[in-house]
Amino acid sequence: MSELARADATGESPITAALEAVLLLAEEPVSEAVLAAVLETSAERVRAACEALAQEYESQGRGFVLARVAGGYRFQTAPAQDAYVERFVREGHSGRLSAAALETLAVVAYKQPVSRHQVAEIRGVNVDGVMRTLRRRGYIDEIARAPGPGQAVLFGTTSQFLEHLGVDSLDDLPALSEFVPDAAEVEAMESRLRLVPEPSGPDPAGPGDGDQ
Repeated sequence: MSELARADATGESPITAALEAVLLLAEEPVSEAVLAAVLETSAERVRAACEALAQEYESQGRGFVLARVAGGYRFQTAPAQDAYVERFVREGHSGRLSAAALETLAVVAYKQPVSRHQVAEIRGVNVDGVMRTLRRRGYIDEIARAPGPGQAVLFGTTSQFLEHLGVDSLDDLPALSEFVPDAAEVEAMESRLRLVPEPSGPDPAGPGDGDQ
C-alpha cells in the first residue's frame, strides 16, 4: 500500500479518491492549479499525489496510466495496450490526417508563430485548405498578428495538439536535428538526383494540396 493510500486509510486528509473522481470526469488534462482549487489543497500536494498514483498504477500493470500532458493530468490507456485500443477505436481513412496535413502541422509546430504565407513558402505549395483542416480539427489556431503592414495572422499549435501527442510542452518535441541528414548524406542525395532526368510533361498532381 502506498504512503498516500495509507494516509487515506487513517483519515489524514485523503485526496487520492477525489483526484481519481475529478480526473475520471474530466474530458481534457486538468492543471495542478485547478485540481488544487477544487480539492482545497496546495499544488505541491496535488503534484505529489498524482506522481504517487501514476507510480502505483504502473507498478500494478493497470490498463490505464495517469499521465501529465499539455500542462495537466489525465487518465489515458497504457501504451502496452495500444494494439487492443487501436483495434477497438480504429477509424476509417477519412478520419486520419493526410501526409500533406501532417507535414504542414510539423512546420507550424516547429516554426511557430508562423503565417500561412510562410508555411506555403516552406512547403512549396498552397496550404490554405490544409490549414483550414488543421484549425477545424483543433490542432492549430491564431495566436498573434505579425508587426508591420498587413499584420498577417500568425498560427501556432494548441493544447489539443499536445494532448493528442501525449507531451507536456513543445520542449518535449524531438529535436529537428534527429530528422535532418548530415552534409555527406545531402551531397549523396544531390548527386543521385542529378542523374535522374527531369520530367518533360506537366505535373499530374497539380499545384496544391487537398483539403484533408
